Amino acid sequence: MIERFITPLVTTDVRLPRSGRSLRIMHPADIDPLIDAVADDPEQNLPYWAELWPSGIALADAIALRPQTVAGFRVLEIGCGLGVTAIAALNAGADLTVTDYAPESLLLACANCLANAGREPSTLQMNWRKPPDELFDLAGEGFPVVLAADVLYESRDVQPLLGLLGRLVAPGGLLWLAEPRRPVAARFIEIACAQDWELSESDGEWDGPWPDPNDAGVHVRVHRLRRVPSPGS
Repeated sequence: MIERFITPLVTTDVRLPRSGRSLRIMHPADIDPLIDAVADDPEQNLPYWAELWPSGIALADAIALRPQTVAGFRVLEIGCGLGVTAIAALNAGADLTVTDYAPESLLLACANCLANAGREPSTLQMNWRKPPDELFDLAGEGFPVVLAADVLYESRDVQPLLGLLGRLVAPGGLLWLAEPRRPVAARFIEIACAQDWELSESDGEWDGPWPDPNDAGVHVRVHRLRRVPSPGS
């Protein structure tokens, strides 16, 4: 079924740097045709999902080291990509829903989860910048844990993402954020902590090694931010 949507595919061995867990991740061999396919997309939904990003690997590693943070909880991942972080969450025992704007991403993420974790997450196709009502119906009073790796690229994303997370993370719930030291991510954390969030803890910085040699020198920070309950909630 996968071959109907994406060809050709290759498999890469991914080692989580600190926990030492090994994953086998299926992904497109060449993203150039995918880029060409969306060249005229007015939404500029480039195929970021098709690559093995250091932030997703670092967040997966952080979850593998602290499985109790997600075990038994309803967990949402924003932008699941190829499913690296999702695999770690499922292996830790999360009740997981993953989202991405590309149906191909959700298909591959499920295949990779099944191969590496023995089960699949629930899925929802969406662009987080234009979230559907279905997402909020699913969230209900909020998810105890929301995962996000490498979702902040531009300053204009900060306030919309904060607004969305305020509706998705339950009061007292956790946002687990991985980012490759972009200034916009530091700004996001600064603004969040001035509003309804507190930096619960930083899991530190990951410097690889990463599967792609071109990512040598990339440093990823992993943060846990707690949504502060409002008085009386």
